[in-house]
Amino acid sequence: MKAWARRLLARRLLCFVRRALPVLCFLQGVAEASEAIVSADYAGPTQRYAHAVLGDGVEHETLVITLANGDIRRFKLPVTSVFEDTHPRIVDLDADGSPEVIVVESDQSSGARLVIYDASGFVTATPYIGTRFRWLAPLGAADIDGDGYVEIAYVDRPHLAKTLRIWRYQSRQLSEIASLGGVTNHRIGERDIAGGIRQCDGFPEMILARADWAELQAIRYSDGLFETRRLGTDTSRGAFASALSCAN
Repeated sequence: MKAWARRLLARRLLCFVRRALPVLCFLQGVAEASEAIVSADYAGPTQRYAHAVLGDGVEHETLVITLANGDIRRFKLPVTSVFEDTHPRIVDLDADGSPEVIVVESDQSSGARLVIYDASGFVTATPYIGTRFRWLAPLGAADIDGDGYVEIAYVDRPHLAKTLRIWRYQSRQLSEIASLGGVTNHRIGERDIAGGIRQCDGFPEMILARADWAELQAIRYSDGLFETRRLGTDTSRGAFASALSCAN
């Protein structure tokens, strides 16, 4: 069990964005409302979904949410599903002061989907990819297109389809607003997910690798169009970190 313990410890990063500027960095402070979520983690290691996309065959069956008043909520998946993920992400998606939790669930028959929970449980989700052992890698959450609503970005099948998808969260529902092929943020077996969303000059940019990992890119989405800017050929984790800190 040492391998899954090491991996779970590495998952406890509560931000997609490794920087201090305000791109909806996932909340780390204590929420004021007693029912507000202040932390989230996975529990119940299981080997019932032998995909091992994150470096081992151990995933988790339970999402554990802690509230500001000390209450602990546990949400256990059915035996046909697991949380196939690096860590839960705490985000106030609707700016109401009570954050939600973003996770990745995978089904034995249908593969992965991105799911939103709140303190009461399941809120909404994207459709399953549709095939066993097909995964998605979350990138971040921000008002990506400047419309006043929060969007969630992820890479659909980062080892196969390599497609960026952007979903808007509005009225407790998710709707896909855009997609872009030819990018990735994960290699099979890596225990973390590369990239994120930065805001260096007043507008969010998504930091990703080109599909062949030969180029680091900054991608904007506005007025229904993508704009891609080349940041260099270094796609190491250090280069990603530098880009997210607005060094280039």
